[in-house]
This record gives sequence, structure tokens and C-alpha cells, in this order.
Amino acid sequence: MTETSQVTPAETVKPAFRSEISVELVKHAASDQDVLWAARVSTAGEQSLDELKKDPERSKGLINYLMRDRHGSPFEHNSMTFFISAPIFVFREFMRHRVGWSYNEESGRYRELQPVFYVPGPARKLVQEGRPGKYVFVDGTPEQHGLAERSMQESYRQAYESYQEMLAAGVAREVARAVLPVGLYSSMYATCNARSLMHFLGLRTQHEQAKVPSFPQREIEMVGERMEELWAGLMPLTHAAFNKNGRMAP
Repeated sequence: MTETSQVTPAETVKPAFRSEISVELVKHAASDQDVLWAARVSTAGEQSLDELKKDPERSKGLINYLMRDRHGSPFEHNSMTFFISAPIFVFREFMRHRVGWSYNEESGRYRELQPVFYVPGPARKLVQEGRPGKYVFVDGTPEQHGLAERSMQESYRQAYESYQEMLAAGVAREVARAVLPVGLYSSMYATCNARSLMHFLGLRTQHEQAKVPSFPQREIEMVGERMEELWAGLMPLTHAAFNKNGRMAP
């Protein structure tokens, strides 16, 4: 009888490490015309449908007025669905945004989670200076970046090895996943309208035109920046009015 060698999980699965966040626009029904016909129904009734055939550039003043005076409901008659890949800790912050959002996330109960983990890149500011409520982040030293990278990778490898060992022993996925850290990448679909997205951007991005400053964690800001870029391509007049009026959701 030939004796077969047993391969351990650590030998068959190699964790991957990344610092990027990915956002894709997978489906949309969103344009500046959507704001205009929704707004004009209040005075034009069924004739508001004519806006579908007109150049929205002719009515950018109306869009600006709605944004400035915070008439928000016309900005809800559109839809965008994004596919987002980010660390779990980003999604835990993201899902605090509930009004006007729908989510479906990858499930550790129903599939084996892949070993892709977040490690901050060299541009990520590492050091917090100041007291709570009044602090800034500054660049870390090369030694601090090296320490963060080594410590995270070591912890991730150990956690994923334990996860694989439990799965190999027959432990249910929903139990075994408890050892995995929030630096693990997950994926989700997030669907919103322009009004809910503007509220998200007002809180989760820093911008020189914002009337009310925000101090988001950098990783969720990266998601917001990419979503804003995609949305601006769909609704440029609405996006311009958002910036012009202090980046506050109407």
C-alpha cells in the first residue's frame, strides 16, 4: 500500500494582499431629464413628459434651484446599481446609510470566503494626531508602514489557516468564518438614487466646495470618490449643482 501525504490548508491556499478598492456601475436608469420631468409634474401635469425629449441643458437653472432650495424628491426618480469590492470594515460603515439604499452582500454562510485581505498602501496616512473630535492623520514612517504590513499579513495568514482547518474538519462555514478579520475583502451590490448618493457623498468624502466639512475614513472615501465619478458621467448637471450648492443633499 502506498502511503499518501496529507496536504495542509496552509499549503494549498495562499492569501493575497491588496490596497485597492473597486467600484463598477453595473446597471443604471439615471439622467438629468429624470429630475426635470419629476419636478415639472407639479405644474405641468402630463405635459411634463415632454421633458424626456428635450435637452436638459436648457433647464439647468431649474436643477440648480431645486438643489439650492432643497426640493429633494425630484432627485429620487432614478436608479444606479454598483458592484463594490472592499474590506468588510468599509461595508460596516457603508451600511449605516439606510434611507434610499438597498444592499446584497457576499455571504460567508453559503460560500467559502476567498483569502484576499486589505493592507494599507504607501500613500495611506497612518498616524493620528490630536484629541478625539479634533485630530488629523499624517504620513507614517517607513518603519511604521513596514510594521503594519508585516503584522497584518501575519495575522491574516494565521486566521485563514484556522478557517481552512475548520472547514476541512467539517465545521460549518457560518461557524468557521468567525475567525476571519474585518480586513477580509467582501463584495456587494449597492443600489441607490441620486438623492441618497448625494447624502452619502456629503458625509463620506472631503471636498473643498463642501459647506459642512466631513472627516471620513480614507478607505470608504475611496469608494465614494469612484461612485461620484461614475454618477457625474450620468447626471452632469445634477452633479454640478450639487457642488455649486455646498455638496449638501437636498
